[in-house]
Amino acid sequence: MKLPNVVAADLYSNSPLQHPNIFLGSLQLLFWFVFRPTAWENHIKHLDPSLDKDFSLWQLFTRQRWRQKKLWKFVIQVLFLLPIFCSLATGAVSLSLGTPWPLVAVGVAFGVAFGVAFGVAFGVAFGVAFGVAFGVEFGVAGGVAFGVAYALGSWVNWWRPTMMAVLLFPWHALLYRIDAQNIKSSSSLLSKHLAFWDEWQYLPIWGLDKHLLLVINKNPTEGQAALNYLSTSRQRWAAQAAQIELDARQLEKCVDASAIGQIQQFLTISELASAADTMFRSFNSISVDVDVALHQSSVYNQRLALVTVADRLNNLIRELTISSDKYAVRFRPIAQRWQNIIDLHIEDLIKESELRQEIDSPYIIGVPVTNRQQLFVGRTDISERLEKLLLDRRSPPLLLYGQRRTGKTSLLNNLGRLLPTSIIPLFVDLQGSISSAKDHTGFLYNLAKAMINSAQRQRNLKLPPLTYEALATDPFTRFDEWLDNLEATLAGNTALLALDEFEVLDRVLNEGRFNENDVLGMLRNLIQHRPTFKVLLAGSHTLDEFQRWSSYLINAQVLHLGYLQESEARQLIEEPIENFALRYEPPASQRVIDITRGHPFLVQLLCAEIVALKNDQDPSIRRLATLADIEAAIPAALEHGSMFFSDIERNQLDDTALAVLRYCAQQGEAATISKSALAQQFSADLEGSIDLLLRRELIEVKPAGYCIQLELIRRWFH
Repeated sequence: MKLPNVVAADLYSNSPLQHPNIFLGSLQLLFWFVFRPTAWENHIKHLDPSLDKDFSLWQLFTRQRWRQKKLWKFVIQVLFLLPIFCSLATGAVSLSLGTPWPLVAVGVAFGVAFGVAFGVAFGVAFGVAFGVAFGVEFGVAGGVAFGVAYALGSWVNWWRPTMMAVLLFPWHALLYRIDAQNIKSSSSLLSKHLAFWDEWQYLPIWGLDKHLLLVINKNPTEGQAALNYLSTSRQRWAAQAAQIELDARQLEKCVDASAIGQIQQFLTISELASAADTMFRSFNSISVDVDVALHQSSVYNQRLALVTVADRLNNLIRELTISSDKYAVRFRPIAQRWQNIIDLHIEDLIKESELRQEIDSPYIIGVPVTNRQQLFVGRTDISERLEKLLLDRRSPPLLLYGQRRTGKTSLLNNLGRLLPTSIIPLFVDLQGSISSAKDHTGFLYNLAKAMINSAQRQRNLKLPPLTYEALATDPFTRFDEWLDNLEATLAGNTALLALDEFEVLDRVLNEGRFNENDVLGMLRNLIQHRPTFKVLLAGSHTLDEFQRWSSYLINAQVLHLGYLQESEARQLIEEPIENFALRYEPPASQRVIDITRGHPFLVQLLCAEIVALKNDQDPSIRRLATLADIEAAIPAALEHGSMFFSDIERNQLDDTALAVLRYCAQQGEAATISKSALAQQFSADLEGSIDLLLRRELIEVKPAGYCIQLELIRRWFH
């Protein structure tokens, strides 16, 4: 029979129910007063939330509370009955030893009198302490009341917890043994444990975490109630240890790659720098990577991403093997189990691909190409110019400007292999936790964390840590001191702080969540006074469109990231990876180049649809792409790339510019429209609309007028 939820909640609660019997309830209040002060305080709050935990009788009258019967019942119990009980109990012992009964009676009278007096003057808690103390004093016919109360307080707060932890060790072992042997029963004896009735117990009680786990397995309702109670008590360590073990068991339960990818949803990762948090962050990150891998559009990309995960797991296993951390032994078998699961899944993907004789699609749609993926091609012109600027100590801040989906983030992800090793790329994506931080402390902490992770990933360089706690007071000063340590670690190398999607931070500054002078002033100070650092902003807008940035980052050098060169685009089409199984007829690959103009996203979008189309054809014609195949794949590319095209329509253009673009699209492929023809159609702010379309690289200037740059975009807006 399971323990009812109400009973479990009362057993493991700081607000337990009082016994209805007035005499037993009085003893219960004394027990709370001595052993569970939080229950005492919550009981008073339950009686009347407006009263203090040590309210005086005088307050009952001044606050018009004297008519509440439940309050007077409480007063009678603690100021009258408790001194009487204590006096009679000790008096009985004294009588048996020959103490005259009149002295015992005097003890009772004085206990009640002093309890009431102190309750009126100082508060109910004082009344209980001194009423009980005087009752005990006269009951045993000796001592000083104040001394008794002081000794009682010292006993409660100091040596009693130590003594009880030792004396009750056999009791705790017995409780655990009974519950462990009584497997069929879901009820337990855990509530009898010292941790649940003595709040003053500050020493860790050996075996409490094991007993808690046992109860959680037998009765999750009771176990969760006990865990919640301990998590806010002085035995919080047991709740932490139990929760760590429960999470470890969740990791162990993963039986396939899909389960590994989903386990991230059930892990709670804190920002504490404990060994367990580090372990869970590693497994959580791997789970995220597995989930991303399984959602890749092609078997090839799934396999490629999972190979990277397997490498990470292998590294984690090696680290846990040589680690002296207490959790290493517990988590190493889990990492080994996950690696076996991922390896088996990779083998299954290989078998599936071979069985179907499918063409592996390496194309990545909608997400940046990482430094581990072979697909990244070209951009040598940009990287060479960037290297030259970075090696010049006088170089101003840099702006990597390009339209959306032209590969800015992919380029930043691959700077580690494009630039010399003397340049340390510190890639920071401003779209994530950095811009969503609630204050400067969170902003700088997430900024430093991204820089540390990038240095480790791109150059295998370990930067000095920066904790959240260190930034809690005067965050910008502490961050500046951390930069001093970082410069010492760089040992003469150049650090490239690459801030991707800087427009997101601009929006946050507009919202007023961060102070503009503090954030942008910090960047300006870094540029002007730390020559070891170079700052690169990346976005789809120029600094002229954000005046606040221009005033802080003076004379920024613009690097325009346009379309791929024709040779680069051809490589991405015909040989994106080694031994690519699909061949193109020359007119077919040229057609892809013509209608995409070498736009990286659109090339991959269309080529992915071509591969999908060919995989649906008979194997006898599957390996050769023709001009007809290109045209047949375009409708699917427009459909699956709708988010890209809709973004242009909804977020990049105003109404007039959108109307101009639609009009140009209706004129046909490669059609040139004269400015006079546009002026006849649109009279309102035509110059501004044309300027916006040119800036967004949607149209281009021809000798006879204007023409839409990309055929795929023209077809979408037709």
